[in-house]
Amino acid sequence: MPDTLIKINRWPVIGPIVRALGLPHPTELQRSFAPYAALPFQGKAFLLAATAGAYASSELEAALRGAGAHAATAAIDLFVMDASGCRSVADLRAVYAAFQPRLKSIARNGRVLLVAPSLSEAIGPLAVSVARGLQGFIRSLGKELGRRGVTANLVSVDRAAVGRLDGVVRFFCGPQCAYVSGQALHVTALAMAPDSRPLTHVLAGKVALVTGAARGIGLATAERLAQEGAKVVLLDVPAAAEELGAVATRLGGSALALDIAAAGTPAAIARCVRDSFGGIDIVVHNAGITRDRSLAKMEQREWDQVLEINLAAITAIDQALMDESLLREHGRVVCLSSISGIAGNFGQTNYATSKAALIAYVAAQAPLHAADGVTFNAVAPGFIETPMTRKVPFLTREIGRRLNSLSQGGQPRDVAEMVTFLCTPGACGISGQTIRVCGQGLMGA
Repeated sequence: MPDTLIKINRWPVIGPIVRALGLPHPTELQRSFAPYAALPFQGKAFLLAATAGAYASSELEAALRGAGAHAATAAIDLFVMDASGCRSVADLRAVYAAFQPRLKSIARNGRVLLVAPSLSEAIGPLAVSVARGLQGFIRSLGKELGRRGVTANLVSVDRAAVGRLDGVVRFFCGPQCAYVSGQALHVTALAMAPDSRPLTHVLAGKVALVTGAARGIGLATAERLAQEGAKVVLLDVPAAAEELGAVATRLGGSALALDIAAAGTPAAIARCVRDSFGGIDIVVHNAGITRDRSLAKMEQREWDQVLEINLAAITAIDQALMDESLLREHGRVVCLSSISGIAGNFGQTNYATSKAALIAYVAAQAPLHAADGVTFNAVAPGFIETPMTRKVPFLTREIGRRLNSLSQGGQPRDVAEMVTFLCTPGACGISGQTIRVCGQGLMGA
């Protein structure tokens, strides 16, 4: 769905009037619609700054230069700050001093990545508080820079995991990160790393199951996974069988028209995976429903339907795959949570309960499968331009679009990019986490 405000802000006569009225002036985001490239930062200028005692700078510079970036002499496209040495209030001042004089030099649609020390490895209350303070810094900075389409994110990294930063840098400094800002994630050596981490065609030879794949975010995710070489198995309700089959044919995949909440569906999925592929590498739990109503008016069937589809079906499918050892080594499981699962929402006690449960689910599963290199993560979308949001009343839709640092709604492709990254070998350092794709929405943490 086109964003009218972005369009009219470009008009020479009306644009200045709109801005004079104090309406938002969103920057048109630069997205990529291509598969991963070996040199995604070709022609981009980077600045790498560091605090005293930083331990990730050499890996960060290697990642930037290896992706084709060159050192900045004027305008900065990619600002990476290695603050992994932050231990004191004086170190926080060094972060301020690195950023403050250079903020105006960051290009429109630029990227900021702050690398912080691991909270779990910080020694003493002061070091822990300083490390945590950097999250407040990056979230506030993201709100300041968002009007120019700049995203700002933080990665805390364990010392043993600095070798896993390359894929993280490529994503969070790349065009795929256009609608991900204000996020704080942790890179660890928890999960066994794969032997190789290809830079292109990164999912070649992988088999991926995507539920709710006939339209919207599920469709965009299936398309993106296939673009990186995965063989996709698309699942959706029988009523969408024709639409689903057409998508599967176009992507060279397989279609499964099944009711995800039916008792026999987990076994049917396991049987299909076993008989057709011998196992599976990627599971994306995208299918979900809403049955919105205030709790006082909510009927039990509306509660049960949401919890059955959004939570119970997911755990049952995973269990069926694990019971038959069908989830392969270095597998990836990604659950679609929601901003509602983080912040709650009026009339969504059922939906928010199910989505909050998924956040805990991936965190609990992660350590149980780390020895096999399997990761579990969740993605929490904000306001995404989908057929569902097209049905929202105009004024409500406009408010939803603007309540984030980038002052616009996201695209299904933005969520698909985050999901796809978490499915790659380069994301082996990320597990048990929930990452928001919301343009740094004002609602939630």
